[in-house]
Amino acid sequence: MNTIESIIQQAAGNNKKIVLPETGDIRILQAAQLIKDRGIAQPLLTGNSDQIIRLAEDNDINLQHIDIIDLERGPNTAKYIDTLVEVRKHKGMTKATASELILSPLTHAVCMVKSGDADGCVAGAANTTSDVVRAALQVIGMNNNSSMVSSFFLMQHNLPHQAIQGAAVFADCGLVIEPDAEQLAQIAMQSAHSAHNLLGITPTVALLSFSTAGSASHPSVDKVKEAGRLIKSTNPDMKLMVEVQFDAAILPEVLKSKAPEIEASAPANVFIFPDLQSGNIGYKIAQRLGGVEAIGPILQGLASPVNDLSRGCSVDDIVKLVAVTSVQAS
Repeated sequence: MNTIESIIQQAAGNNKKIVLPETGDIRILQAAQLIKDRGIAQPLLTGNSDQIIRLAEDNDINLQHIDIIDLERGPNTAKYIDTLVEVRKHKGMTKATASELILSPLTHAVCMVKSGDADGCVAGAANTTSDVVRAALQVIGMNNNSSMVSSFFLMQHNLPHQAIQGAAVFADCGLVIEPDAEQLAQIAMQSAHSAHNLLGITPTVALLSFSTAGSASHPSVDKVKEAGRLIKSTNPDMKLMVEVQFDAAILPEVLKSKAPEIEASAPANVFIFPDLQSGNIGYKIAQRLGGVEAIGPILQGLASPVNDLSRGCSVDDIVKLVAVTSVQAS
């Protein structure tokens, strides 16, 4: 059983309520039926209930026994308006403005999570990443151990030609564009935590660079080194490779040749890219040329789980990300 299958099994045992707000998209309704039929989670659909039911009927989608929360007529709409006023009052939020904003399915959904009526939220099939992250930050906020929100991809290696096998984490490939050393260190620590809690693996973290152990000198290399210093100062026991090229991070013989002083053993299973550009390119090469299964981006650092879909996502992508969100909620 690979890691994604294991996560789906864990999710089925959790029976968490995951809200899906983009109900004008047929993929969301198809995924909701599969999630319900397979017992992965309790999907909650938000939107105009009449339109949701009509779209499902027109496409032979069975939404029986799936809760549909109408934005205007839902039993808790007034509570969610109050929630929105409370969390945004420092920004001048009024009840009149909140009453308008709550008619946005995404805003409604994150208010459901904030109020405890849902355990997590999955969106992004119709909304941009910035829309999803902004809504989550404004209403749900960060957890007490984080000063930022970052993202990672769960990369599942199943093919015999792949230099590593099983699950790995690539970060940040979807959110933080140009992290400084402190942010890079936090991304690494968040990702190690996610690898341990979500994937059940002992993290070995590689801070990637175009330089290995001083083979090149550049401010971008210095940033990676400083991030490593910050991590070691607070997490001295973490298995860590600082300033390594990707081949050194995955091949024991290359790591021994280029950086024999690094105590952590290759291959790593948590790969931290120095910026979004390299991370996004890297995961897509692994996915499209290397045949690695990629799930994400998965957000980390929030007080409750909200995750972001690609707008080109498949129904299977939605199902798997709901399973991940359910396990995060546990």
